[in-house]
Amino acid sequence: MINRLRKFFSAPFQLLLVISFSLIAATSIAIGAWAISYTINNYLSEAMNERVARDMRLAETFYDLMLDEIEGVTATLSKDPLVSEHLKKYQEGDINSQSILTEQIVDQFSRSPLEWSHITAVLDKDCNLVAGYQKTTGDQLRLLESDSNWQCLDLVRNSISSDRSLSETGIIPVELLSQVGLADQARITIIDTPRAAPKVFDSREGSAGLAMVSVSPVKDATGEIIGSVTAFHLLNNDFTLIDSITKNASIDSATVFFGDLRVSTNILNAEGNRAIGTRISQEVSDVVLHNGMEYVGPAFVVDQEYITRYDPLKNHLGEVIGILYVGVKQAEFQRLINSFNQRISLVAFGMVLFTIIITTPVARAITRPLDQLKVLVDANRRIAEGDMSVRVPVRAGGDVGLLETSFNSMLDTLQATQDQLVQSEKLASVGQLAAGVAHELNNPLGTVLLYSDILLKELDPDSPYRDDIEVIVNETKRCKGIVSALLEFARQYQVVAQPTDLNALIRDVAEVEIKHYPDSLVEVIYDLDPSLPTIQADTAQMHQVLVNLIDNAIEAMPDGGELTLRTQSKPTGMISLEIADTGVGIPSENVVKVFTPFFTTKPTGKGTGLGLAIVYGIIKLHRGQIGVRSEVDKGTIVTIQLPIILQDTGKATPLTSIFEESL
Repeated sequence: MINRLRKFFSAPFQLLLVISFSLIAATSIAIGAWAISYTINNYLSEAMNERVARDMRLAETFYDLMLDEIEGVTATLSKDPLVSEHLKKYQEGDINSQSILTEQIVDQFSRSPLEWSHITAVLDKDCNLVAGYQKTTGDQLRLLESDSNWQCLDLVRNSISSDRSLSETGIIPVELLSQVGLADQARITIIDTPRAAPKVFDSREGSAGLAMVSVSPVKDATGEIIGSVTAFHLLNNDFTLIDSITKNASIDSATVFFGDLRVSTNILNAEGNRAIGTRISQEVSDVVLHNGMEYVGPAFVVDQEYITRYDPLKNHLGEVIGILYVGVKQAEFQRLINSFNQRISLVAFGMVLFTIIITTPVARAITRPLDQLKVLVDANRRIAEGDMSVRVPVRAGGDVGLLETSFNSMLDTLQATQDQLVQSEKLASVGQLAAGVAHELNNPLGTVLLYSDILLKELDPDSPYRDDIEVIVNETKRCKGIVSALLEFARQYQVVAQPTDLNALIRDVAEVEIKHYPDSLVEVIYDLDPSLPTIQADTAQMHQVLVNLIDNAIEAMPDGGELTLRTQSKPTGMISLEIADTGVGIPSENVVKVFTPFFTTKPTGKGTGLGLAIVYGIIKLHRGQIGVRSEVDKGTIVTIQLPIILQDTGKATPLTSIFEESL
């Protein structure tokens, strides 16, 4: 497995690129995912808080509507003329008036929209019960005993004393609850609750009752207050309000607290029962009950965390006596957050994996040129070991491909330069040898030629030895010519530069040389650049160069052909001369030897093999370049490049050292 990975990630740099790209992508994605998650979490938190705030507004609306309905009952009865009349008569001693008052209450029950349990009573001005009924949830009526006194309710006393209807969330003392038969409903066992305060907020919690209370004063015909109509709905262990709120307003959870004690709720405990008797956490109690402020945020409810809102419930005096609560389980919100975060994480992981998949071929494409550079390094090592045949394959485009092409071109140039160096060493050696041999042979050959010439002159024309002596003279002259060429090749040369019109010189030499071959069918074609500048050159030496090259070209076309003489003003600072023929051509294995002294393809006696070697030396003396391209049966092209302005022309230079200086 590791080997496969190493093969797949062929270079450490490639693996580094993949890791780097992946880390950059992972970091960017992680930051983006965190930002998105943070934003969404905040948005969801705000949305949940807004939902809880909406739930609280709805719960308060339902709460106020129920309180308004109770107030409507008391207001209607207090303004009933029969109630006022018979309450007055009852106080004056008419016992029968009590039954009429009872009938009025029953009649009010029949016409009242209140479908939930409540108590309605008519009290005299001393808060004694005159007539009253309790309506239960099943629309059953229970007559209240008439010997109870409700003076314990501050709301009753304050309504009579202030002569106005009052409504509140109030506390019904246990004494009054016992008189009206609601003590058992109000009684709640206090359950130890985690995080609750050490002590209950109100010592009456668990025995007294929290109720919606309304009182309206009753007046006689003269406007004197003669009593009151009082109604209340006990909230302890009654779930009418809570169920109405949660069902009709789609609220998750709602609770009414008497102090810090739950007296009505839809929150369930571990056993699946309503969590009546549990208490509020101390952190909420401190804010709502003790400071009278709203509490918004997460809170511990019964046995788990909720996103909550708690609003204080106050009596008519502005005292905090309880709490109205709505909330949403934080676990549900957390599941939503976790689900979202899981999806974000899954998307982030997928994007990182996708990045790795995408960056791997990209990294391979980036590092592929590095692999090809390794090939260049290996090729360079082989060249250093002397292997000049090395070439690198051009497999890449762009800069690396250009580098590979340039590297191969450099090797070609280096190979050519090495060949020239070998050629130069040969010429230098031959030149030194030629100089020594020429000096040693010149005098003996002169003596042989002198005496053989004398002998030839003294012989009779009919002498049988005359032909032999003539052969000796002719061969001696040929040897002396060879020795003279060797001396010319090896002697000191100096370029006498002068302004030279190369086009004119070419025409002059070509017209003269073509006449030396009267039977030749060669056609001379002039392709001379009219804008060719005048160059600095030794005219005599350039004349010799042209003679040698033109003669060679004509002799290479024994059956005729085309001799093209072409000049051009390039490259920069130089001019070019091409002498092209359509002759027999030169085999490729001999092209590299054409400038070697004594190398010739002509028959014996037709050439010394020094002509092109002398041409090579003259071109190098002029700081120029010469090259040959040839194909068998297609022809040969000799290309010469010469500088327009020749530098350092006054210095004598041995022809045998020209090749070393040109390198």
